[in-house]
Amino acid sequence: MTIAERFARLPTAAKLLLILSAVLLPIGIALTWIGENGIRLANEALEGRAEDRSHMAARAVESLLARNALALRIAANAALADGPAGACDRTRSSLAIAPAVAQTFEVEAPDGKPICAAGEIDDTGALPLVAPGDIRVHIATKADAVAIRAGVAGGMATAAIPVEELRSAARESGANVQSLVLHDNTRELNVLGLTPGTDPELAQRDWPIGNETLFARVGVAGQRINTGDRLMLLLPVLMWVAAALITWLLVSRLLVRPLKRLERAVTNYRPGEGTIDLPRRLGPAEEIQELRDAFARTISRIDESDREKTGALEGQRRLVREVHHRVKNNLQVVASLLNIHGRSAETTEARAAYAGISRRVGALSIVHRNHFAEMEENRGIALRPLVSELAAELRATAPEGARSFAVDLALDGVYTTQDVAVAVAFLVTEIVEFAMLHDPQDPVEIALRRTSELTARMTLSSRVLNPDEEADPEKVQFERIVAGLAKQLRSALDRKLGRYSVDLPVFPQT
Repeated sequence: MTIAERFARLPTAAKLLLILSAVLLPIGIALTWIGENGIRLANEALEGRAEDRSHMAARAVESLLARNALALRIAANAALADGPAGACDRTRSSLAIAPAVAQTFEVEAPDGKPICAAGEIDDTGALPLVAPGDIRVHIATKADAVAIRAGVAGGMATAAIPVEELRSAARESGANVQSLVLHDNTRELNVLGLTPGTDPELAQRDWPIGNETLFARVGVAGQRINTGDRLMLLLPVLMWVAAALITWLLVSRLLVRPLKRLERAVTNYRPGEGTIDLPRRLGPAEEIQELRDAFARTISRIDESDREKTGALEGQRRLVREVHHRVKNNLQVVASLLNIHGRSAETTEARAAYAGISRRVGALSIVHRNHFAEMEENRGIALRPLVSELAAELRATAPEGARSFAVDLALDGVYTTQDVAVAVAFLVTEIVEFAMLHDPQDPVEIALRRTSELTARMTLSSRVLNPDEEADPEKVQFERIVAGLAKQLRSALDRKLGRYSVDLPVFPQT
């Protein structure tokens, strides 16, 4: 079976769904690809934006550290230039005029020993010694701050930047970050933590600051395209699917289903068994309502035409029955007239001739009477009652010398046409009359047996039947007549000593 044949066998709704899918599928694929690309680009843009925000926060912290380191180095370098005595006071004075600079610091000798301090700086010994011009940063966990050591001429200076200033710098950057942790290889400082009770999905990244000796791990709330956003971006695809399904549903319910109901009503209708029962409500489609009304009008016209034809056929059947009935009556009248004239004939030969003609007219009358009865049942002419009646009629019209003549019957119930029945009646009349006139003491046996679905064999047995004796002119005439009647039956006459047989066409058994 080809694809076209399989498609042709599908219901209309399924065909429509497949056609819509085939037509709109390329559009749906293109829209899906565009939507997926849009989602990917949007995610990349959101990721880049989050990365920019985290980098902005890290740069703000690094800028704070760099500003403090620069201010500390300049102030300490100027203070130590005049000697260690009063170095802290001179450094404090210099830092006081610098904006947003830590005021907690310590001035050390080149070997790291403290010279003086302003405030408390924790764990300065963990910082390495630095050469003039160099800067190192260190996380001071106890002080909750970031320590900066700058090398200057004649010593070093260390300052502590508290976590509050670091947090303030991150927030003032406008990066809107959720977490910020400064760490090195061993220590961490939580600058900006999450609000208790919140657990957003953070996109974290480490940024190197302070000459890459310190790292800022910045967490930004992850923003990606969620399921709702995907549905919005893929809305054209969803609209295509919804349009195909809605179209299939509407066609199935508003067109196909009413047509199926109408089809069942028309299929279940049987002519002559009442009016057709068509559904009254077939949906909102006016065309289907009009189709239903057209079916009703057509079937009404067909019923009316069938009634007219049935009436005409019945009238014709009655007319034909009347014709056969009148033919049968006329033949009986002719037979009666022949009998009357035969009884008044002066010679024996004339009376025998009248009797022979009367018997044949009577045989034809019997055929018409049985045909008249056959028209009541439309099964064909029954040969058993026809031959039985014909045998009784022949015995009744036998001459005086053959009053004791007997006819034995062994007949199956078969039916045939009028033409065959006429030939059978004449054949039986000829053979029985010949036997009755030539050997009235010997009975004639008539057998009729079905041999197949469409044939039957009739056999007539008598001692007078001898196919070899043809010297007598009367016998020659008899043989010609029975041979001609057999030809009317479209069958060869099977002649054997004492028995003649012929095959008859009959109707199948019912």
